[in-house]
Amino acid sequence: MTAFLSIIIILASILLIIVVFIQNPKGGGLSSDFGAASQLGGVQKTNDVIDKTTWSLASIIMVLSIVLTIQSTPKKQVIKEQPTTEQGTPTAPVGK
Repeated sequence: MTAFLSIIIILASILLIIVVFIQNPKGGGLSSDFGAASQLGGVQKTNDVIDKTTWSLASIIMVLSIVLTIQSTPKKQVIKEQPTTEQGTPTAPVGK
């Protein structure tokens, strides 16, 4: 299960890098290459899809990282203490 979650995180990270490279911080990017608003749903629609994809991939990486961390955390073991005498020395175990 750990390997599967790690692979999903790696794939989502690679896709996020690609999506961020498609975007242009000054409003250009992939949407400016389409030209008129009538092509492929318009410029605004393309920006919305890229923006939602970015946030979705970032959310997937965050949630899966938390799940992977919780899953790989070792469980605490409860150590049973031996009964002690009044002086604080442990008593000998009773044999059968």
